[in-house]
Amino acid sequence: MKFYRIMAVSRRVFRDVVNDKRSLAMLFLAPIFAMCVFGLAFSGDVEDVNVVIVNQDQGYTPPLGNTTYLSQTIISHLDTKVLNIQTMDNVEQARQQVMDGKTSAVIIFPENFTQNAIMATKNASAGSSAEIIIQGDDTIPNIKNAILKSVSDALTETMSEEGVNSPLKVTSEPIYGQDAEFIDFFVPGILAFVVYLLTTILTLITFVGERTSGTLERVLASPVTEGEVVTGYAITFGTLGVIQVTILLVIALVVFNIIVVGNVLLAFLAVAILAVTCQALGILLSSLAKRPEQAIQFFPFVVLPAFLLSGVFWPIQAIPEWLRPFSYLVPPTYAVDACRAVMLKGWGLEKIWPDLATLVIFAVLFLVLAVWSLKRGKK
Repeated sequence: MKFYRIMAVSRRVFRDVVNDKRSLAMLFLAPIFAMCVFGLAFSGDVEDVNVVIVNQDQGYTPPLGNTTYLSQTIISHLDTKVLNIQTMDNVEQARQQVMDGKTSAVIIFPENFTQNAIMATKNASAGSSAEIIIQGDDTIPNIKNAILKSVSDALTETMSEEGVNSPLKVTSEPIYGQDAEFIDFFVPGILAFVVYLLTTILTLITFVGERTSGTLERVLASPVTEGEVVTGYAITFGTLGVIQVTILLVIALVVFNIIVVGNVLLAFLAVAILAVTCQALGILLSSLAKRPEQAIQFFPFVVLPAFLLSGVFWPIQAIPEWLRPFSYLVPPTYAVDACRAVMLKGWGLEKIWPDLATLVIFAVLFLVLAVWSLKRGKK
């Protein structure tokens, strides 16, 4: 092994990289992009969680004294940065807000809340206590924990401020997600993310390979149109996406015993539309790469936004507020939301159709742009 020959090879490779302006730019942009996205996505806490408070507390009026409302004091101590608070008088209407996905939880103060708390303080041996009831969507652990922590902190602060020593407690009664664990939250997101990742990257690499080998040029020289090529890819990868989800779902059910409440065929539908969208995105990206090595450089820009911004591993409410709008520009966000709603809440088409409609819009837009990119490439 000769050192001068090693250096000759190194100089040639270095010269090739420097001369390839696109590769050189990606070499520095990709790590900067990755660090910024990771840093920003992990820097946020759960915020802006919608909750409804139903305060039925009648307060407590001692002899010759003023009426005290511990519930109002607790509410005043709730962290409004974490919770977006709405008040309602009817428990059933508030519960319906949770069932419709408009809010994450109902916080209920029973009518004897203050009275029970004060009486328990005066007579500890009576065994009575006051409780706050939280009825919510427990399918997203981060949000559930953020609500519980905010209420518990407000409760502790109030007890200290008012000198109440009674056993006040918080009771959680899930509307959705009974006995759900993190794996139940995690799997629906993984289903969508895996299909997005594999479909986009496989289409990108396959199309770049066909471009460089001349196969695509020969196909387009035949009577086959650009639209037919894109549609053929859409059918193939839509089918492959469903097969991938089937395999993952069987593993999740058999090995991890995840919860599936709704019609899993709706989850398949959402993922199939996502696969069509992603194959069109892969074709679009392929028009920017002249060879497979350049195609690989797109991976960070394909993987990281979906990995960090689509709600796969943590809720969108945990992303910094100014960054959240970008989550809704990432197609997997809607597939993840639809899959979780079907599998953990049992929602049907009448409730997940906005997610499916948005995925269809993405699919149509990317398919049209993919056809346009192929026609442009022929000129």
